[in-house]
Amino acid sequence: MVKPAAYRQAVGFLRSEFEYSERRACKLLGHARSSNRYLPRRPVVQGLLDELRKHAVERPRFGYRRLHLLLQRRGWRVNHKRVYRLYRAEGLAVRRKKRKRIAAGLRVVLPAPTRRNERWSMDFVHDTLASGRKFRTLNIVDDLTREALAIEVDTSLGGHRVVRVLERLVAVRGLPLVIVSDNGPEFTGRALDGWAYKAGVKLHFIRPGKPTENAYAESFNGKFRDECLNEHWFLDLDDARTKIEAWRVDYNEVRPHSSLANATPKEYSSTLGLAA
Repeated sequence: MVKPAAYRQAVGFLRSEFEYSERRACKLLGHARSSNRYLPRRPVVQGLLDELRKHAVERPRFGYRRLHLLLQRRGWRVNHKRVYRLYRAEGLAVRRKKRKRIAAGLRVVLPAPTRRNERWSMDFVHDTLASGRKFRTLNIVDDLTREALAIEVDTSLGGHRVVRVLERLVAVRGLPLVIVSDNGPEFTGRALDGWAYKAGVKLHFIRPGKPTENAYAESFNGKFRDECLNEHWFLDLDDARTKIEAWRVDYNEVRPHSSLANATPKEYSSTLGLAA
């Protein structure tokens, strides 16, 4: 469907290049003259536009739906369709990355968790500092509340380090019933196995080569990569830790999640009560 603006542009081209009259140009294009002369009467609220631009600059990987939610939190009573029109007119649309299509296979689907700390998922993500030195992050999420419980950053994260991070989380949050992970040596080694046995925590390992079986961690990793790692330039490890921790707090306390009815993980967790 051709938009009226495109028709007006085409009419203007015919009139300027070929000296057609408006009547003749509109007839040639099958476009009504009344539509060509129409000007929108709805004024653009500059404050709304400035607020939208501000949020889009701060969160360049957010689409118009999340930006609309942020505007609502700031007190703007505006329809999502109007936000979309402004979003497109300002050229703020996020470039979508094409995903490689693969053949569908049989998945082992775990039952959905029903309470907090019922199941955690963890995985590693790799990135590079400005110097070219590589570093890793250990990401741990709660599958029900979607909270990013921890993002540990270092150049080396072995099994004993994983245990220390888990112990730190348990001290403030309590023990999970199950922890889901892949079959990496840090997760299958003696350090984590011994800790889980003593703590009474079940370790669930996905099948090799089946990352979709660790779906909660993989989903978080994708957002982490897209909204944090790809958007920042890390000068050194301290800089990486500072920026990544700031993003983690923002993810838990500000970023709306469609899977949580557009609540933040912190808001959703608070609705569960202390007994959850």
